[in-house]
Amino acid sequence: MKSLVIVESPAKAKTINKFLGKSFIVKASVGHVKDLPKKELGVDVEKNFRPKYVTIQGKGKILGEIKKAAKESDSVYLGQDPDREGEAIAWHIAEELDDNNKKVYRVLFNEITQKAVLEAIKNPGRIDHNKVDAQQARRIMDRLVGYLISPILWKKVRRGLSAGRVQSVAVRLVVDREKEIKAFIPQEYWSLTAHLEGKNPPLFTAKLREKDGRKAELKNKEETEKILKALDRETFSVKSIERKEKKRYPVPPFTTSTLQQEAVRKLRFSAKKTMLIAQQLYEGLDIGPEGAQGLITYMRTDSVRVSKESQEEAKDYISKKFGKDYIPQKPPAYKSRKSAQEAHEAIRPTSVVREPEKLKNFLTKDQLNLYRLIWNRFVASQMNPAVLDQTTVDIKAGGYTFRATGSTLKFPGFTALYTEGMDEDIKSEGSSGEEERPIPELKVGETLNLIKLEPKQHFTQPPPRYSEATLVKELEEKGIGRPSTYAAILSTIQERDYVKKVESRFHPTELGLFVNDLLVDNFPDLLDLQFTARMEEELDRIEDGGIKWVQALKDFYGPFHTDLEKAKKGMRDVKTKGIPTDTDIFCEKCGKKMVIKWGRNGQFLACSGYPECKNTKPLKSEDSDIGAQVSGEVCENCGSPMVIKTGRYGKFLACSRYPECKTTKPLSTGVRCPEEGCIGTIIERRTKRGKVFYGCSQYPKCKFAIWDRPTSRECPQCGATFLVERKENILCIKKGCGYKEEKESLVTA
Repeated sequence: MKSLVIVESPAKAKTINKFLGKSFIVKASVGHVKDLPKKELGVDVEKNFRPKYVTIQGKGKILGEIKKAAKESDSVYLGQDPDREGEAIAWHIAEELDDNNKKVYRVLFNEITQKAVLEAIKNPGRIDHNKVDAQQARRIMDRLVGYLISPILWKKVRRGLSAGRVQSVAVRLVVDREKEIKAFIPQEYWSLTAHLEGKNPPLFTAKLREKDGRKAELKNKEETEKILKALDRETFSVKSIERKEKKRYPVPPFTTSTLQQEAVRKLRFSAKKTMLIAQQLYEGLDIGPEGAQGLITYMRTDSVRVSKESQEEAKDYISKKFGKDYIPQKPPAYKSRKSAQEAHEAIRPTSVVREPEKLKNFLTKDQLNLYRLIWNRFVASQMNPAVLDQTTVDIKAGGYTFRATGSTLKFPGFTALYTEGMDEDIKSEGSSGEEERPIPELKVGETLNLIKLEPKQHFTQPPPRYSEATLVKELEEKGIGRPSTYAAILSTIQERDYVKKVESRFHPTELGLFVNDLLVDNFPDLLDLQFTARMEEELDRIEDGGIKWVQALKDFYGPFHTDLEKAKKGMRDVKTKGIPTDTDIFCEKCGKKMVIKWGRNGQFLACSGYPECKNTKPLKSEDSDIGAQVSGEVCENCGSPMVIKTGRYGKFLACSRYPECKTTKPLSTGVRCPEEGCIGTIIERRTKRGKVFYGCSQYPKCKFAIWDRPTSRECPQCGATFLVERKENILCIKKGCGYKEEKESLVTA
């Protein structure tokens, strides 16, 4: 008889099938096969949080095929991803096979290569029920939060809103940062730079550092001018010279978090896009003579550990490519975060011999760029540090001391291959670059010629808004979420219209600000960063066997239920009272001020005298700047930011300089047109009779059009670039696919 191997994705199944040969059948579950029901809570709180799992709509046929194949097989190997979620999927499938797990084994693939797959099949294990319990606790916790808080928001604010245990905390980070920025009061300060010339070229600069042995602080123009006047009479001379060798060490190979951060900085990829492409590289791609191969190790990890075999392979490669001087005496060892799962490896290439340039003809541009980033980072992490000669010169002028710093590269080390990217806000807080300028040959006591003194006014800056890179970094440092959740968190808070990205930075929307304040007031524990981090630690303890999942849920649910009951009675009823936004628009029926409310089709104006006065009216284009959200697009006619407004037929984009500029255009769905060679995106349009449809922005050049609203999700079954929403379902419209799933009626996380 044959053996059956079950994995999640068809791409992974295709790659593994080539490794195992004719004695194995490989099938894909296409993700989860069972979950909590969508239209009910599905958790019996009174009976120790007993979950009710049901077969996911559309998965019955797949599950039936798997069960049939299992009956005809001698052994079954569950090869889902090596994390909690993968363990839960494996457990659900094992439960369905109803074979008392006698012939059902668990196999873990950290990389999809022939050697790793065959090794895993030779050494199978059993399902780790602690991991299953940890994932089950997370799923139930998220379901309780989503399905119990969301109805309160529906009742008190507007239908369709949602809350989540982790996403709501991420929104709070963005909102709190926005409040910091608005409350920030800039402080004036000055710097003073001396442009100097010694006996030997080149010219160099030095900054004022001390006055009479104390740190010099120039607070205003008057203080700076006094020092300028005093320095007119002083001679500049070299006080001291310090030369030392400085080493710059390589950074560790990638974890999920650092990969997402660096892909934002260097490739301008979103976290979601990074993980999608990394998944493709992990599951396997056809690379010519070798056939389908997994090119990187598992991409959801918080460990920086690498195997001895991969280190040895990297050592041999570095020796041949760069020389022995680039190889450390001992293999580098990097320390993972305290909570990291050391059973995993860091993200690395499955073989350094597969140089990025050798794969150029087999990968897409995005796949190649991400693979190159991962390959370079790993190989660089196994190299010697860079060595710099650093010179620090202190220059005396009366009671004042100026300092000049400079460095020259003595040995490039790992920088011959890779240097870490840097966020714009980190750059702005860092050096201005003078330390990299060469300093001439100087001698202690040497008199210097002052070319000029350059005073410069500065103002302290508020903390920068989060980019995708810095928000992921903050989530990781605060212990919020885990590697598999970062991309989903960032996507969800944007999809729910709680935050918008403007020039690659997160801004809270009016809705996000308002809902955040409601949740912070009514659920202080749930929205507390430390509380959320503690819950993540509890999940880790469940996985380690330190606590039972039911007990962890009891500890969570007690205070949560108390807050829930208070919120049902005490949360502000916006549906009745409106949003506390002063519009300066008066009701023509009773004379009271109008307030903004949210309805099914967006914002509208309603009389603050409700229910005595029930007057409502739409936000006209000239009024819709009240609470208008910046879209991130610019006006093609005047270059000003475009804002999202609500008109008679729903939302649209309009120039923020209205009425000076009256440019408008349809709202883009953000989904690229699927027609081959087309560069357009799918936008919302209307027929002559006002019926909504979705067509290409390049019309009439491209006439692609559909009735169903597209989503940015890729089809997990056939790989189509988008799925569509149709009534209560999300489905694939690619001919012959037939993928279909039921929409969440309430968002759970």
